[in-house]
Amino acid sequence: MARIEQNDASAVVIIGSGAGGGTLAYELTRQGIPVVVLEAGKRQSTATFSQVPGEAFGQLTWLDRRTQSGSWDVAKSSPNMPAWHCKTVGGTTVHWTAACPRLELWEMKARSVYGNIAGTSLIDWPVSHEELLKYYEMAEKKMGVTRRNGIPGMPASNNFKVMYAGAKKLGYRKVHTGHLAINPKTFDGRGFCIQQGFCVQGCKMGAKWSTLYTDIPRAERTGKLDLRSECMASRIEHGEDGKVNAVVYRDAQGQEQRQKARIVCVAGNGIETPRLLLLSESAKFPKGLANSSDQVGRNYCHQINGFVWGFFEKPVYSWRGVTLGGVIEDEVFNEPKRGFVGGYRMELVTLDLPTLPLVGLPYGWGRDFAWMLENYRNMAGMLINGEDMPRAENRVTLNREVKDAHGLPVPNVHVDEHANDQALRKHAQGQMTKVFEAVGAKRVVLGPLPPATHNTCSARMSEKPEEGVTNAWGRTHDVKNLYISDGSVLTTPGSANPTLTIVALALRQAEHIVGEMKAGRI
Repeated sequence: MARIEQNDASAVVIIGSGAGGGTLAYELTRQGIPVVVLEAGKRQSTATFSQVPGEAFGQLTWLDRRTQSGSWDVAKSSPNMPAWHCKTVGGTTVHWTAACPRLELWEMKARSVYGNIAGTSLIDWPVSHEELLKYYEMAEKKMGVTRRNGIPGMPASNNFKVMYAGAKKLGYRKVHTGHLAINPKTFDGRGFCIQQGFCVQGCKMGAKWSTLYTDIPRAERTGKLDLRSECMASRIEHGEDGKVNAVVYRDAQGQEQRQKARIVCVAGNGIETPRLLLLSESAKFPKGLANSSDQVGRNYCHQINGFVWGFFEKPVYSWRGVTLGGVIEDEVFNEPKRGFVGGYRMELVTLDLPTLPLVGLPYGWGRDFAWMLENYRNMAGMLINGEDMPRAENRVTLNREVKDAHGLPVPNVHVDEHANDQALRKHAQGQMTKVFEAVGAKRVVLGPLPPATHNTCSARMSEKPEEGVTNAWGRTHDVKNLYISDGSVLTTPGSANPTLTIVALALRQAEHIVGEMKAGRI
């Protein structure tokens, strides 16, 4: 691994090492570009991953203080953790469940297709679906996505067999074990999945794609990467010309440091990215860095989710096999006659027994609650992944009344669900209930809303500068050498789990940055 001096202004500084930041780091370093990656979390490995659910949660999760507001149910059910993502080298690619569907063409033209829906801030993507397709294919080859490029699908678990049988009885046709970045056989130097389940813990086999053990070590081997773990960025600085020139951060000992930069790329997740831009306010950018449009933090989306559990007479053992190893895609279309615009996927899911009562079951403790826990082995599960509507009022702001361990304002996440979101969830949970009932479920239980896991759109791409934060390449409209490199740049969320799109956009952005640097334009 390289050591880049703090006063070296030739380096690209990337904040965050997950799907966007980790991918970008390797793509730049393999072109000979010096890169400093600042990662707030610790570095784990396949050897250090805990397989004890509570320990794994504490080992990987972003647990820094946050607040929230708004009418969404998460404000009641998870008041101290509105979103669940990682604080570790590799970011959320360490604990993600590896689902890799693509956005549909019409999902990237939501404003044109859905029309002017009151109470939303819909716009079309400034990137065409045709162009993104090229990078989807690159990302799928890189990540080893199943059911693409000749890679077989994952084996069918019992949980999937329940889903499949019920879906077929309802007439669904697009039912399969999913496009997953998990190896059914050895690939790219990584082991194969041994079907032990609980994929939200770190994968001991390395079968699940993560930048932790792919892009990051490869970037280190180029001799051009300086990875600094346990380093929390607190401010991005700029010169009189408005260009960014340094990142201020706290190191592992809590000491303030300053790294000069030629380019800064922010990839801190859909909550921490806007927070950092807002913390970087100055006389030139009084509303926050790159925020002349007042769009930083706005339009926050988290995708519509919600659990449905089916309980059967015989054991299902839903924890065996890949957690998200199944999907029904027949409802991924736009038909307003259903009572809402946009579509959704029904995805297989399970939760480990310690986590299930915390985020997966309704009511609270009592006899009926205990019955559900006693019937855990007979339980099958599904989860909605649906398109939510961007709203200007749904946003990440700074709560200046509450401070983190470094004395900085924490992010506040505000969400008021749109009526379209609620109608989509009701329809999806109804269909999932029918799937389970079609194969003899003796009981179906609708779970509460868990903390958000897909945090997107809070620094979105836009054709018009006044409607977003970045252009089609993720470069901020206001600052020529400042890029956003994570899910914050998604213009709309669609109904596809976002990681594949984030990686595809990072590959595309890397090509752009290399070209701009070679041409001397940044």
